[in-house]
Amino acid sequence: MPTVGCADPVPPSAAPGSVTPHGGDPPPAAPARTPAWHEATRLQRGRVPVAVQSWLLADGSLTAHVRARCVRGFRLRVLRQQRACPRRDEARALGVAAGRPALVREVALCDGAFPLVVARTVLPFASLRGPGTRFAALGRRPLGALLFATRSAQRGSFALACLDPRQAGVAPPPGAVGRVWGRRAVFRVAGAPLLVSEFFLPALFRTKA
Repeated sequence: MPTVGCADPVPPSAAPGSVTPHGGDPPPAAPARTPAWHEATRLQRGRVPVAVQSWLLADGSLTAHVRARCVRGFRLRVLRQQRACPRRDEARALGVAAGRPALVREVALCDGAFPLVVARTVLPFASLRGPGTRFAALGRRPLGALLFATRSAQRGSFALACLDPRQAGVAPPPGAVGRVWGRRAVFRVAGAPLLVSEFFLPALFRTKA
């Protein structure tokens, strides 16, 4: 089956899962170039593989969609969770000052041992107060399940991009190479923002329900 992608594969720089202690803030990620995110309403469908479109524009909890797609059993793998400075484009999307630390969490949504989606969430520490306190210690629980069960949660419009994991600033799971399609949106919980980015790996399109 041909690979569902958007450009020639570019091997990313692998980053091991880690937890950075609160004693110091690491510098912002420095990708080769800032990824170009575009509003979903401006998506040129002819340039996006049909198999990808339904995932990019899917409503509701992505975790629930991936879980329904799994044949080996759904599994969430925490790649890293740490105090870090969001990328500048992430800070702009959130409407926060660049260089201000936040809680950054990255997970892989897997079908058994096979990662299908990598998700990156940036949570400003101010958003972890009040109703947002539940997001500070998720462990292996999916964020989406809590977000869509929170009445005050509101999702903004999707932005879309085609990029490699190094550009996205995520820690790719083993075996993840090449450019992939991704989407992101700002959620607000009682008015407090958090940014959720989701990147769809080729294995997702090879998995049958």
